[in-house]
Amino acid sequence: MMHGSEIERARELIFRHGWNTTCFQLLVPGIELWFATETDAVIGYIRKHHVRVVAGAPVCSEEDLRSTIHEWETAAAAAGDCVCYFGAEDRMRELTAEDAAYSTVVLGSQPVWTPKSLVKRFNADRSLRAQRARAKNKGVVVREWPTQEAHDSPALKQVLHEWLQTRGLPPMHFLVEPETLGMLDGRRIFVATIADKPVAFLVLSPAPARGAWLTEQFVRGRQAPNGTVELMMVEAVSSVEGELVTMGIVPLAQKARDPAIHNPVWLEALSRWARAHGRRFYNFGGLEWFKDKFHPDRWDPIYVISKEPKFSLRTLHAVAAAFTGEPPLKAIARGLLKSIRQELGL
Repeated sequence: MMHGSEIERARELIFRHGWNTTCFQLLVPGIELWFATETDAVIGYIRKHHVRVVAGAPVCSEEDLRSTIHEWETAAAAAGDCVCYFGAEDRMRELTAEDAAYSTVVLGSQPVWTPKSLVKRFNADRSLRAQRARAKNKGVVVREWPTQEAHDSPALKQVLHEWLQTRGLPPMHFLVEPETLGMLDGRRIFVATIADKPVAFLVLSPAPARGAWLTEQFVRGRQAPNGTVELMMVEAVSSVEGELVTMGIVPLAQKARDPAIHNPVWLEALSRWARAHGRRFYNFGGLEWFKDKFHPDRWDPIYVISKEPKFSLRTLHAVAAAFTGEPPLKAIARGLLKSIRQELGL
């Protein structure tokens, strides 16, 4: 369990060296923190089945990345653990690309814009403008709330509860932790209201060393009309400064592929099956379509980099368990039971 002093130390390192777009997720509950002794660095991870699943990549300067990884992997090996980096981006990919000790797969991609290009493309799209107008005509108003006002707000917690009830699977954790309202320091939160009653909210988290912002959450309650998310998105991005905005990873997205990487045949088959038949739990295609309609400047591949010559089913299982917080098959069974109850009105 993280202590307050560790969280503050990690936060300071994130604001100094945070480059990966998921760097701020190191501060969510359930993630363990490891601090380097030889460099100014921190790593957030979850340990499952003797695999240490790293949240993105080490938070450190680019110059210290190689030595930080060496110290971290040496410590993991001494404890009998393997290591993989989920949500790794170009820095980690370039560092490990020529090393046969690592295997790399692409499990998704993320759309990226500059703030100005997103707003410009939004305003040029008739459909997006219509969605924004629809929400405004229903009385939706978006404003940024001070973090002290949003912190553990009962009204926002109710919106979050309503949103979680629509999810096919039980709440996911790790890099998609839904409970952010108690840890908003450093984040920005934009709230959509109707007659001063919150109906939706959007949370932005920073990657300070990169000048980037991640739309960490779009949470929409039952009373939010169509167009609310689009309105929140353009209002939030219009207010930020930086070099990059991303909506985060879309698992199994088809928009960006690294031509140098060929996923194992078994993983490709599993991915195709999940995309085609997993819609009850997670609508991969729908999520990709939604983010693509904002006309990204580009889609960047997101990697899982594992310290093993060939990416294994064991590593994939550990990654899945990091997100579900329990055996993945048990989470799927709970999701099926929830769906049956919803359909029967129980």
